[in-house]
Amino acid sequence: MSRIGKKPVAIPDKVKVTVSGQKVVVEGPKGRLEHQAHPKTQVKVDGKQVVVTRVGEDRLAKGVYGLTRTLISNMVQGVSTGYERTVEINGVGFKAEVKGSVLNLALGFSHPVAFDLPKGITAEVDKLTKVTLRSADKQLLGTTVAKLRSLRPPEPYKGKGIKYAEEVIKRKEGKTGAG
Repeated sequence: MSRIGKKPVAIPDKVKVTVSGQKVVVEGPKGRLEHQAHPKTQVKVDGKQVVVTRVGEDRLAKGVYGLTRTLISNMVQGVSTGYERTVEINGVGFKAEVKGSVLNLALGFSHPVAFDLPKGITAEVDKLTKVTLRSADKQLLGTTVAKLRSLRPPEPYKGKGIKYAEEVIKRKEGKTGAG
């Protein structure tokens, strides 16, 4: 039995969880998130906690049991406190600025890059090279940050590019002059 799936998800005071069939809706101060639970799981609200149980003992039911509980836990945390990821832009002349829902980037290309932020994500730029993205949806935030990093991944020689704030780039030594 899954150790993660057995744990109930605590519901904070300002968060409201409703379950109708397999549809789970979580509402809180940071927004509203929906999830369609797998048919092999059953989700119930029991007082101030959400309990996930599995339907059946087959391998698929056991696999999606803990996953469903974790997704609901992430939704509850997202609408109550939210998530944030920070990326750093390294390179001469590399910078970023936010205008509405568009992140304008200068990444050393011959043209500026306009990165459209999905609905539900906000960006904040600090010192032109540090971009903080915030959202209530953990999955949407992770995919957006990964797409942003893929515009100019960090290279190992000079470290230029977009990297996660906590990421460490292994640097390589360049060519040396043969004598």
